[in-house]
Amino acid sequence: MNLREFSPRQPVILGFDPGRDKCGLAVMGLDRRLHYHQVVSALSVIPTIVALRVEFPISILVMGDQTTAKGWKQQLNLELADPLNIVLVDERYSSLEARDRYWQMYPPKGLLKLLPQGMRQPPRPIDDIVAILLIERYLNRLTEPVKL
Repeated sequence: MNLREFSPRQPVILGFDPGRDKCGLAVMGLDRRLHYHQVVSALSVIPTIVALRVEFPISILVMGDQTTAKGWKQQLNLELADPLNIVLVDERYSSLEARDRYWQMYPPKGLLKLLPQGMRQPPRPIDDIVAILLIERYLNRLTEPVKL
């Protein structure tokens, strides 16, 4: 696990894209500065979250609301010694959006640049990028004007 050399002092948000076999994790500040992102096996999610909580002042966990969310929410509340406040976020279309974001974060090189973006497949799982997008969706929801 490659944690940052120094940790932010301000509270940060943990993004969690839950899955059956693998999960995406990301840590982002309220200033939208990304501090960590990684795809981990489902078996190592809890120990990874525990390690991230030691390293970062995590104030809230933002999690996708689809298929496995209910089971993961129960498991997190049971297995974490100090349960986190968990907020569910709409994760519809996040995988498609994450594919586009992957290519923004890691521009294609060589012959891949010649392929249209819609035909490119990221060379690795992108669940961590989904976790980043979930945090951004949560922050966007916080900053939207109130509709009366």
